[in-house]
Amino acid sequence: MRPTLHMLSDDLIGRIVDEAKRVLAETGMEIRGPEMRRRLVEAGLPVSAGGDRVLFPRDVVERAIASAPSSFVLYDRDGNAHADLGGDRVHFVPGSSGLKWLDHRTGDVRLADSTDFVEYVRLADGLPHIAYLATAFSTNADIEAQVSDAWRLYLTLTNSRKPVVSGAFTEHGTMRMVEMMQLFRTDRADLIARPMSIFTITATGNFRYSEDSCQNLIDCVEAGIPVEIVPVTLMGLIAPVTTVGATVFHTVDVLAGITMAQVIRPGAPVLFGGAPATFHMKVASSPMSAVEALALDAAYVAVAKSLGLPCQSYMALSDGPILDAQAGAETFGSALIAALAGVNSVSGPGMLDFLLVFNLPKLVFDDEMCGQALRFVREIEPRDDLPVGPLIDQLMADQHLIMAEHTMAHWPTELYLPSPVVMRDNRENWTKAGARDTYRRASDEVDRRLARYRPIDTDALVDAELQRIIRSGLVTQTDLPMVPHAPEPTAAAMADDDSGGTSRRRVNPRRRPN
Repeated sequence: MRPTLHMLSDDLIGRIVDEAKRVLAETGMEIRGPEMRRRLVEAGLPVSAGGDRVLFPRDVVERAIASAPSSFVLYDRDGNAHADLGGDRVHFVPGSSGLKWLDHRTGDVRLADSTDFVEYVRLADGLPHIAYLATAFSTNADIEAQVSDAWRLYLTLTNSRKPVVSGAFTEHGTMRMVEMMQLFRTDRADLIARPMSIFTITATGNFRYSEDSCQNLIDCVEAGIPVEIVPVTLMGLIAPVTTVGATVFHTVDVLAGITMAQVIRPGAPVLFGGAPATFHMKVASSPMSAVEALALDAAYVAVAKSLGLPCQSYMALSDGPILDAQAGAETFGSALIAALAGVNSVSGPGMLDFLLVFNLPKLVFDDEMCGQALRFVREIEPRDDLPVGPLIDQLMADQHLIMAEHTMAHWPTELYLPSPVVMRDNRENWTKAGARDTYRRASDEVDRRLARYRPIDTDALVDAELQRIIRSGLVTQTDLPMVPHAPEPTAAAMADDDSGGTSRRRVNPRRRPN
C-alpha cells in the first residue's frame, strides 16, 4: 500500500466538478487571443449574449476530459525515456518565475544573470531527487527580453540532458523554442513522439486567458509540447477565501485550458496544474506556503485524479527570505503533502521570497527534503519480516540485529541516508567539525557538486544553429552573453565524492518509467 492523502470525499469532488462545468457553460471565459477565440467558435462553442465571453458547454468539456491522456512520458535530450507523469508518480522540479539571485558566496541578493543560470543548471543536473529542470529564473539585462526564454532554454539544453519545464515570454516565442528542441530529434514528428519539455500556460484569473497564453497554448499543442495549465488562484483576492469555493474557481480555469487544448488537437498531453496562494489580509502578500493554499493544492489535485488527469502544483518551496527554520518547515511540509497527494510534477525547489529569489543552497537542501518525502510514500509491504519469529530468535541469540542477514539484505534500500546537508551526528561531533549551520553545510555541498560537474558534449553544428536561432530574434544586441566554461572535474573533487558524499545514495526509483 502507498501512503496517501485524501482531502475531499468522492461526493464533494463530484459537486465541485459539476459546479465548475455549470460555470463554464453559463459564465464562460474571456478569451483575449483572437486566433484561439476564432478556433473555439468554429468548433461550435457559443458566445455570451454580450459577445465578450466564450461559453464552454458541458458536453464539450466532458469530451475534452475524455480525450486528454491520463499520463505521458518525458524524454531526455538524447531521446531516452526519463519521467512517466501520471498515476501517483511524483517528480520534483525547480521552481520558476524568479528574478533575483541570493549569492551564497557573497550573501548579496541581486538580479540574476547568465553565469548564475549556468551554475544552477550544472548543479541541478546532478541532484538525484530533482527529476528534471526548469528555466527557473530570468537572466535579466544580459539578453534582450524577446529572446530571453530561448536563451535560458539554450543554457539548459547545452549543460544538462534532463528534460525541462519552460515557457514562452511573448505571444510568438514558442515556435523559436520548438525549433531549438527539434535539433535534438530527427524531425517534428519525433519531437512530438518523444517530448523533452513541458511548457507552462498561465490562466490570468477572473475567468480570463490573455493573448500570450492563448497563442502559446495553440503553438505548444500544435507542436506536440505537453502543457501545464497553471492558474494563480489567490484566495481572498480573486477567488473565494474558502477551500471548496476556491477549488471550484481553480477547476473552472484549468478545465477551460484543457478544453481549448483538446479542441486544437484531441489527445494533447495536459497537466491539471496550479500555483495557488492566499491573500494576507494584514501585509497584502500572497504566500504559496500558507496552510490554506496547501489545502487548495491537495484539493484540486484530488479533482484532477478523479478526472483521470495528470497534475502539477507549486509546492516544496518557501515564501521566507532565507534558508532558515521557516524555510525548512514550509519546504518539507509542502513536499510531503505533495508526495502524499501524488502530484506528478511539483514545481518549487530552490525558491525563496514568494518565488522571486533563487538560491543554490536552498536547492540542495530542498533536494534532501524531496528525497525524504519520496521515501515516506514508498509502498509499504512485508519484506521478509512476517512472521517475525526468525528475527526474534536472532535478536535473542545475538542481542542485536546489526549483522543479521535480514538487516544486511534490506538496510541499503530501507534506510534513507542523507547527504552532509542534513546533520545526523550529535552536538559534540558537530562542534568539533566546525559547528556549521544548515546554510553553511548546504553552501559547501553546492561548491562540492559544482566541482564534480562533468560537461556534456553538444555537436558543434547543433550549438551553432541554436545560437543562430537566438540571434535571429535580436533587435539591437549583437553578442550573446558569455557562458563560463565547465572544466573537467579534478581528481581531488572526485576523491571528495568517494569519501562520503552522496554518490552512494540511491536514485529515486519512482522517477523513471519501467
